[in-house]
Amino acid sequence: SFFAGCVGTLVLAAFAVPLTEVAFLFGPAEYCALMVLGLVGAVVLASGDLLKALGMILLGLLLGLVGTDVNSGVARFSFEVPELTDGIGFIVIAMGVFGYGEIISNLGRHASEREVFTADVHGLMPSREDFKRMLPAILRGTSLGSVLGILPGGGAVMAAFAAYTLEKKTRLQPSEVPFGQGNIRGVAAPEAANNAAAQTSFIPLLTLGIPPNAVMALMVGAMTIHNIQPGPQVMSSNPELFWGLIASMWIGNAMLVVLNLPLIGIWIKLLSVPYRWLFPAIVLFCAIGVYSTNNNTFDIWMVGLFGVVGYGFIKLGMEPAPLLLGFILGPMMEENLRRAMLLSRGDWSVFVTRPLSAALLGAALMLLALVLLPSIKRKRNEAFVEE
Repeated sequence: SFFAGCVGTLVLAAFAVPLTEVAFLFGPAEYCALMVLGLVGAVVLASGDLLKALGMILLGLLLGLVGTDVNSGVARFSFEVPELTDGIGFIVIAMGVFGYGEIISNLGRHASEREVFTADVHGLMPSREDFKRMLPAILRGTSLGSVLGILPGGGAVMAAFAAYTLEKKTRLQPSEVPFGQGNIRGVAAPEAANNAAAQTSFIPLLTLGIPPNAVMALMVGAMTIHNIQPGPQVMSSNPELFWGLIASMWIGNAMLVVLNLPLIGIWIKLLSVPYRWLFPAIVLFCAIGVYSTNNNTFDIWMVGLFGVVGYGFIKLGMEPAPLLLGFILGPMMEENLRRAMLLSRGDWSVFVTRPLSAALLGAALMLLALVLLPSIKRKRNEAFVEE
């Protein structure tokens, strides 16, 4: 994790600044096309059935329409509920679908399935032989994660699954145990991949102002709260923010080592906390976090509602991450679509006559066509079988 995080930070520092020059070539049509590519990428890279992933994207787009239309000032899909005229909060959906939904799902299982008790652990420090086996896996995971972090719809979770799948395809040495039975490569590669992807996923956010995944969408909200507009202007108007972010990544990677190696025993002890004590605390802190955003009790009821919805997604085997990405990119895509239509006086050909926009839309179509091919579709399903 430390090695991959450092490499990802170097990639961000090296390539983010030159890519800002490319960002200035983007107009409304290009931004809209890029967001279409991001949504298609989210469908393709989401685990599970393609049709379900597409349904989640569309649901996210519909939820993003709730609120007051910026141009006309008319309330859309608010059902005459005053609290919905400002739209649904991202935190409300994220906490409900991921937090409460998972809790309801865990409570529906037998107590023995949700308790994680760990016996006495020893031999925590990797041996020389462990390092020898880990090194190729770390390099593969770092390379894969650095690339997937930049792609729209990718991110740390996708990078971890892809790296694990790649390691399973790599030949085992005669002395190695199989994957799933304690092979250290099965831990090293995904950990390297998700840390590298977590760093490089800042590149599209800081250069184009577009969050490539749900975590970066949260970062957009945090930057907006501080009156910082994500995009190419960040490095010119707020250079101290950009380089401060790079410095904080180095410090964070160092703290990762400092905190984890000596305190690993304490973290393992946390696994022995009974779930009956753990879930009420999670519910409470989620409620406090949601309420503190707008000081509105209506948001707490909405979180409960989305918790039930999230539980339904889990039972139906639907990945909720595309929904959040659709929710964030939907309003941005609509805004840039309207701008493009105003500038072109209603001429839809602007999306194909501008080279960059046409290339992005072509890439989206090609990605969708490729993943629908039977052989690629089968390999995609195999990649997520471990989930």
